[in-house]
Amino acid sequence: MKYELGRCLLQERLEERGMSREALAGELRYKPERLADYIENKRLMPLKTAISIADTVGCTVNELYELLPAESGRPR
Repeated sequence: MKYELGRCLLQERLEERGMSREALAGELRYKPERLADYIENKRLMPLKTAISIADTVGCTVNELYELLPAESGRPR
């Protein structure tokens, strides 16, 4: 099955772990603004970044975004 990315769920994962954006940014040496862009769906996380974030937060990469079934009827 094909999926499309929905909204970013990073803020929810952080809240579940009691972690702040600033703490995550500091641990990964990212600017907090960069994480805010992901959380606010202004930018999409590159795979390498998503893997690093997921590992640090303690979730899977799939848990960082809503996964929506792709519309059917599109050519494969």
